[in-house]
Amino acid sequence: MDDPVNLLAIVILSRGKCGLSICTTRYLVAMAAADLLVIVTDVILWRINYYYFPVCFLHITPVCSVSAVLSRSATNCSVWFTITFSFDRFVAICCQKLKRTYCTGKTAGVVLGTVGILLCLKSIPIYFTYQPRWIINNLPWGCDLMASCYTDPRWIGFDWLDKVLTPLLPFGLILLLNALTVRHILVASRVRKGLRAQSKGDDHSDPEMESRRKSVILLFSISGTFIFLWLVHVIEFLYYTITGTGPGQYNEPEYIFRQVGYMLQVSSCCTNTFIYGVTQSKFREQFKIAVEYPVALIIQLMTKQMK
Repeated sequence: MDDPVNLLAIVILSRGKCGLSICTTRYLVAMAAADLLVIVTDVILWRINYYYFPVCFLHITPVCSVSAVLSRSATNCSVWFTITFSFDRFVAICCQKLKRTYCTGKTAGVVLGTVGILLCLKSIPIYFTYQPRWIINNLPWGCDLMASCYTDPRWIGFDWLDKVLTPLLPFGLILLLNALTVRHILVASRVRKGLRAQSKGDDHSDPEMESRRKSVILLFSISGTFIFLWLVHVIEFLYYTITGTGPGQYNEPEYIFRQVGYMLQVSSCCTNTFIYGVTQSKFREQFKIAVEYPVALIIQLMTKQMK
């Protein structure tokens, strides 16, 4: 169900009729596309395939290794596109001089393309961390992590780099950017209210502050949801890193806690469309039109056939 919803969000946002700027639209489309890829690669090709299709060509070692690379790349892009969007909104709200050159559609395209390419390149070594579990008719099946991944300093360092880039560093950046944005808004609001009270009185609306308010609601909704849904995964990673223990067996609380973290992490890729609908009235209008159009078309065709 989430795939069609994310796809519909991409189509609606790409049409540019939601009252958003070009750069904001590009960031939101990129985030929706990355979320869609996470659902396809991580949920469908990796987890559902593992549990429900034990004998499938996707279990051939080179194929499942590629699936692992694609899954990690999509997850990294989903996280870091959220960071780039948060930074773009920070610049738009707090850095008026830089806003003119940075908050443009061209810059958004360059930033998203550069970040996406770098993250995909960073994920390529994951392909070489897997070894076959079985050899059947000279064909390697299954994907098991090589023992050297736990002992070789190079692989240990790569694993730490991967964990720091996603999600430890994004966590810190989102909290920092949101804190700076809130601080700037509070200061600017006091100044503008004081100036408007002196010149026009308190009863007049402020279009500039209203525009900022809508932008902040969208920003905080997306970044706040990201933090909430990734929090369990971060706590679990820090816990096992500090204690040096493993997740345990299937029925142990530690293992269940890890799986809950995975579930919430993947769920973070299914919430942005809901957030758009709650915070953006024009997106709701376009979503309603997109849903009603095929129904109206079917009714129209059926009416013609009955005549």
